[in-house]
Amino acid sequence: MRSVDHHIAGTRAVPAAARTADIFDPNTGAVQARVTLGDAATLDQAVAAAQGAQPAWAATNPQRRARVMFRFKELVEAQMDDLAHLLSSEHGKVIADAKGDIQRGLEVIEFACGIPHVLKGEYTHGAGPGIDVYSMRQPIGIGAGITPFNFPAMIPMWMFGVAIACGNAFILKPSERDPSVPVRLAELMREAGLPEGVLQVVHGDKEMVDAILDHPAIGAVSFVGSSDIAHHVYRRGVAAGKRVQAMGGAKNHGIVMPDADLDQVVADLSGAAFGSAGERCMALPVVVPVGEKTADALREKLLPAIAALRVGVSTDAEAHYGPVVNAAHRERVANWIQTGVDEGAELVVDGRGFALQGHEQGFFIGPSLFDRVTPDMQAYKEEIFGPVLQIVRAPDFETAVRLPSEHQYGNGVAIFTRNGHAAREFAARVNVGMVGINVPIPVPVAYHTFGGWKRSAFGDTNQHGTEGVRFWTKVKTVTQRWPDGSALPRGSEDGGPSRVQDAFVIPTMG
Repeated sequence: MRSVDHHIAGTRAVPAAARTADIFDPNTGAVQARVTLGDAATLDQAVAAAQGAQPAWAATNPQRRARVMFRFKELVEAQMDDLAHLLSSEHGKVIADAKGDIQRGLEVIEFACGIPHVLKGEYTHGAGPGIDVYSMRQPIGIGAGITPFNFPAMIPMWMFGVAIACGNAFILKPSERDPSVPVRLAELMREAGLPEGVLQVVHGDKEMVDAILDHPAIGAVSFVGSSDIAHHVYRRGVAAGKRVQAMGGAKNHGIVMPDADLDQVVADLSGAAFGSAGERCMALPVVVPVGEKTADALREKLLPAIAALRVGVSTDAEAHYGPVVNAAHRERVANWIQTGVDEGAELVVDGRGFALQGHEQGFFIGPSLFDRVTPDMQAYKEEIFGPVLQIVRAPDFETAVRLPSEHQYGNGVAIFTRNGHAAREFAARVNVGMVGINVPIPVPVAYHTFGGWKRSAFGDTNQHGTEGVRFWTKVKTVTQRWPDGSALPRGSEDGGPSRVQDAFVIPTMG
């Protein structure tokens, strides 16, 4: 059976007597491979290799670091089909979604190709008499990324692309559920010219996560996952003196105003709520129609659209979405659907009985739709992370603003309207980190930054863009002067104590 092992110092690493975890094919339910799980000793090996490689990499000029990024991008694009099929085989998302996963990661790599420009510091000439002040951004040293199963290509590239371009070494701990693509990306970075030891991949569970958070040589940690674990990562990492950004869960809302184009809204919701089986932190699992008339019309249009969704194996080009990642996650989604029923929500469409002919052991679940969900329900408060859409009816605009603003999560939100004033007011007032106006999944482009509010993010710096550069670097400020020696009295050319007129004056006091 195929084994997925650590990638340390540019080579495959297999510790003796290592624990393993099963990697499933979500389409069939069968175990297709096993991943080697590491421990603190494994991490020590990766850190030692990183410490050996990072100083020379940091000393490499930014243009040469950028050329590695350019070459890596070319290699990934050339192998897009193979990478997408590998990703899909372990995650379950359809090939089109898998290619989108890779492409969105490559967009951050494209941003990292411009690192010579974004690393430029500030300079002030004449801050005082003969005094100049300048700043430089220098790498943290060794960074680490802990990434989730739902985007096994995009999120690793979000992290290591910027971190490595800034001159850091990077240790990636991907999800053990679908680890093959992250390892393949590290191999392609090596092929692109990255020195061995600069990017390494270690596998593991909580034991490896805690080892990363505790290791004194790792200066910064980026995490994406559930909010409870994100909070743990943030607290433990900060307590160990690290810089930490930890992105958590979400419950994104889509506000539908009475003037919205409902046909467009339904088309957008079909992809945003059910695409990738809802396993996206930027999915749109809650729709908030404003007014009963809007709600009734939206529900009527949603029913045939949901009935038309095709659930299939991940290689089915006609499928809208494939299976969820494993049996435990399918059971979790089904339990949340039952919770919604028990709490009194109206289950309009029930996807729990879905089975795909010929793939009855696969981890499939059909689309589900709830109506008359209320804010006091646990099924509304918590992230389901599956193909489940909830309708929460709002009587007016003020309620529609308040619902996402008061929710524990604050990752993304969208409003659908033709009214520019309503959209402007909503964007300014809603207590959420990323806002879409007639855009159902408002993930910012790579040269802006990604990050939510409240329990969706812990830490004060976002992912990628200039915020990512700030996170993976530290600022050093230099105050300099170059005396010309003209104040020296005759006979004191050796720079003795009589240099009175050329004494240093603090710039703010000059």
